[in-house]
Amino acid sequence: MIKKLALVVGVVFLLAGVLGFVPAFSPQHSDGMRFLLGLFVVGGIENVVHLLSGAVAVASGLSSEKAAQLYFRVFGAVYALVTVVGFVQGNTVLGIFPVNTADNFLHLALAVLILGIGFGVRPSHDSPRAAAV
Repeated sequence: MIKKLALVVGVVFLLAGVLGFVPAFSPQHSDGMRFLLGLFVVGGIENVVHLLSGAVAVASGLSSEKAAQLYFRVFGAVYALVTVVGFVQGNTVLGIFPVNTADNFLHLALAVLILGIGFGVRPSHDSPRAAAV
């Protein structure tokens, strides 16, 4: 189950990363900022981060349940940190990439969801005996 969740999350992150580079999905506003789906501030760095997050999620989902669980725990913690820094700094995360209120709340939701999966969904330890029953 957790491997499938990692694959789904990975595909979503990959899609967000790709769409962030497509002007039709991330039009440039008059202030020069690009907004994915008109809501979320995006740029080259964020898009690459989303692509890398997605690639790691897919790789962990194709690997093992322990790898998928580790992915959710580590990336959940990272997104929680990004959330806190985004809310504290307001419009940037460590001066590396810009965020807005919508980004901060999305990062909060992602952190809760991802950490919930990482700590709430137990990897199944199917043994040959359990499968035969």
